[in-house]
Amino acid sequence: MSTTPIADRRTTSVAARATDLSKIYGQGETQVVALDRVTVEFRQAEFTAIMGPSGSGKSTLMHCVAGLDTFSSGSVRIGETELGSLKDRQLTKLRRDKIGFIFQAFNLLPTLTALENITLPMDIAGRKPDKQWLDSVIQMVGLKDRLSHRPSQLSGGQQQRVAVARALASRPEIIFGDEPTGNLDSRSGAEVLGFLRNSVRELGQTVVMVTHDPVAASYADRVVFLADGRIVDEMYRPTAETVLDFMKQFDAKGRTS
Repeated sequence: MSTTPIADRRTTSVAARATDLSKIYGQGETQVVALDRVTVEFRQAEFTAIMGPSGSGKSTLMHCVAGLDTFSSGSVRIGETELGSLKDRQLTKLRRDKIGFIFQAFNLLPTLTALENITLPMDIAGRKPDKQWLDSVIQMVGLKDRLSHRPSQLSGGQQQRVAVARALASRPEIIFGDEPTGNLDSRSGAEVLGFLRNSVRELGQTVVMVTHDPVAASYADRVVFLADGRIVDEMYRPTAETVLDFMKQFDAKGRTS
């Protein structure tokens, strides 16, 4: 497997970093180690997919790095901000101002229009969107003619485009996606993944996505593989075929959880 980066990593800043990160549930005989001293970096303007068998810790890793879950030990930084040192209110502010989220469920408010859903996080924060940036995001996801529609008037793919635009609209330092195409058909999923890839290439966004799908992973610049709460390998310039082949070898070696 090639581990050659798509660019000289020495010249790229780190958007998020986990160092010796551990997450443990329970105690004694019921103890479960979800993350086992994981160290990983997510660089700016790079699209990273996180993959692994069910129970490997991939979603737990994303939730801890994104500030959605606490961790047992180690360190997480978004930019230069250490998450472990933040109080609840500070953590909420950091998530609101510096992080975008895209989930499998669209999480749109049914009474709001597409545009109102897109700008909602900034409205809550009392911030006005950057009109030029917002227009660029709306143009990229192809929603210009759907902004006045409510979620019930949109297809599933269009609703997820609204969710992507909402995550991008505040120009966060990093976007996290947890199976963002899991509820979509293959065509709509490909559109959403294309938008995420273009947000990295054209807008300089940083995206980290958890997925089980080799086709989805092929849109990323880099794939990080987890098993039993540990990072076991990574791949640059993935294709659906190379990811699938690796996952087959991965399972054949008995690295399952």
